[in-house]
Amino acid sequence: MKRMYESASDAETRAIGAAIGALLQPPKMLILTGDLGAGKTTLVKGLVAALEAGDEDAVTSPTFTLVHSYEGWQDGQPVQVMHLDLYRLESERQLATLGLTDLMADDALVLMEWGEKFASVVEMADGVIQIEHLSEDRRRITLEISGLEIPGQKIV
Repeated sequence: MKRMYESASDAETRAIGAAIGALLQPPKMLILTGDLGAGKTTLVKGLVAALEAGDEDAVTSPTFTLVHSYEGWQDGQPVQVMHLDLYRLESERQLATLGLTDLMADDALVLMEWGEKFASVVEMADGVIQIEHLSEDRRRITLEISGLEIPGQKIV
């Protein structure tokens, strides 16, 4: 399935993150792509808030810590949102120390910034959320994910 959104502000990007969060059913691992400052963390803020996993202001880029974890709820079930930033990692060996397969619990949504740098991550990922600058304020956000199910239908 492929869905495209356009955003003209941080508030709209957060709202799109919330809409994407409502579509996702754990376990899912997604790669977030986009230039520095594209709005990847802003999108995650909306997703985390929508899943009652944390306040938008509490969501920051895990650039130096590599992983931030948030616990929330989706459809009355617990959900873990794992937000990773792999920008500073340079090799598959460094990546292996994160234990990505251990993060993929049945109730986990794993969102990885800069995951496209690693073949192993691309292979494991269920999809991609790409954020492109259209102009100074405008962004195109594309969600591409395989096997996404919406109640009553399966989207391929």
